[in-house]
Amino acid sequence: MHLLSRRCPGSPLDRRSFLHVGFLGGLGLSLDQYLRLTAARAAEPNGQAPPAAAPKGPKAEACIHIFLPGGMAHQESFDPKPYAPVEYRGEMGVVQTKLDGVVFNECLKQTAAVADKITVVRGMTHGEAAHERGTHNMFTGYRPSPALVFPSMGSVISHELGVRNNLPPYVAVPSMPTNFAGSGYLSSAYAPFSLGSDPADGGFRVQDLALPGGVTPDRFAARRNMLDAVNQHFKEKEKSDNLEAMDTFYQRAYGLISSEKARAAFDINQEDGKLRDAYGRNAAGQRMLLARRLVEAGVRFVTLTYGGWDFHNGIAGGHRSQLPAFDQAFAALITDLSSRGLLDKTLVMVSSEFGRTPKINGTAGRDHWPKVFSVVLAGGGIKKGFVYGKSDPTASEPEEDGLTVEDLAHTAYQCLGIDAAKKLMSPGDRPIDIVREGHTRKELLG
Repeated sequence: MHLLSRRCPGSPLDRRSFLHVGFLGGLGLSLDQYLRLTAARAAEPNGQAPPAAAPKGPKAEACIHIFLPGGMAHQESFDPKPYAPVEYRGEMGVVQTKLDGVVFNECLKQTAAVADKITVVRGMTHGEAAHERGTHNMFTGYRPSPALVFPSMGSVISHELGVRNNLPPYVAVPSMPTNFAGSGYLSSAYAPFSLGSDPADGGFRVQDLALPGGVTPDRFAARRNMLDAVNQHFKEKEKSDNLEAMDTFYQRAYGLISSEKARAAFDINQEDGKLRDAYGRNAAGQRMLLARRLVEAGVRFVTLTYGGWDFHNGIAGGHRSQLPAFDQAFAALITDLSSRGLLDKTLVMVSSEFGRTPKINGTAGRDHWPKVFSVVLAGGGIKKGFVYGKSDPTASEPEEDGLTVEDLAHTAYQCLGIDAAKKLMSPGDRPIDIVREGHTRKELLG
C-alpha cells in the first residue's frame, strides 16, 4: 500500500502562551494553528473573499467525503460483471439491490438495501494511473501541475462557506489523508482541522477542545480578561491590523472551547450504544458516525478515509476482509442521515483514486486502471435510486456518460451552492477558476 505525504503547518506565533489547548503537529492543523491562520488571513488586504452567489436550485449545507485509498476495484464493488468471462469478472458473487436489474458485490448486502437512496456513477474516468496523481484529481478536480498547488474541495468549501456554529468548517477524520487534501494556493487557514486520533480507539478524545490540566473555567475566564486588556492597550497604541486579526483568533478559540455544543459535536461517546453498534465498532463505523455528528452540529466538510484497496494480489480475499465493515457503516450512515432529515441537506461522496484493471492478473489481483471506475453520491440534491453512466461489458472503459473529475467537482459544488466558475486569487494575484473545465451534470440532480 502506498503512503501519501503529509504537510506540516507553519509554526505558531509568539503570544501562544496566552492560550494553549493542545497540539496535533503534522496532522493537518491543530485548533490553535487553524484559528491563528484564519485570523491572520482576515487581516491581509486580499483576505477571505465574500461568499459566491449561490447557483439556483437545492443546496446542501454540508458534505461528507468518504475516501477509499489505494484504488478500489469497481468490479468487486459497485460495477460487477457477472456475465463476463471469469478472467474479467473474478471469483466474487453479486447481490440484487432495490433497483431492478442492478447488482452490487456480494459483500454489499446492506448498501444494496439502501440503493433507492443513492446514485452510483459507473463511468467515472480520468487518465492518471499513479496513486498520487489520481488522488490529486479526486480531491481537487484538477490534474496535477508543477506550477501551482491546487486547493482541495474541502478547503474551497471552507473558504467560500466559512464557519458555522463555532465549529471548524473543514475537519479530517482521523487526520489529513494526503497533502492533496490541503489548502493549496489558498491560505493554510483553510486546511482541515485534524483530530489526530481515531474515534474507533478506546478513550478517543480531541485534546484541542479541552482546557490544559489545572486550568479551571474561572482561571480560563480570568486569562481571557487579561488578554482583552493587553489587546486593548496595543490597539490604542499601534492601531495594527495584525492585532485585530489576533483578536479574531482568540475570540474564535474562546467561542469553541467555551461552547458546550461545539465540544459535544466531537464527543462520540454521547451517541447511543445501539447506534454505535449499528454503524460498527470499527474504523469504518465510528469514523462515519463521527462524520454525521460533525455535519449535524455545523461542520461544512468532513473528509474521512477507510481501508487500503491496492490489491495487486488476492483481490477477492482483500475485499471480503474490508468490504463488510464499509457496507455496514455506509448503509447505517445513509439510513441515519435520512431518519434525522439530514440526507437532503448533506452531500455524501464515496470515491477512490482510480479503479482496477479489467482482467485478473497472475497473482489473483488487479492493477491500476483510471479509464473507468465507480463513485457513489447521495443526498444534498443528488437523484435517488439511480445509476449514472455505464462501463462496457468487461469494465474496461465508459460505454455511456463518462464522468470526468471536473464534471464531478462542478456537480458537487452546485449541490453546495458554490459557483465552480468563480475565480479565486492565487498568491501572485492571479485569478484561478475553482474548476477550470467541465460542467454540472444535471442528470445527477434530483
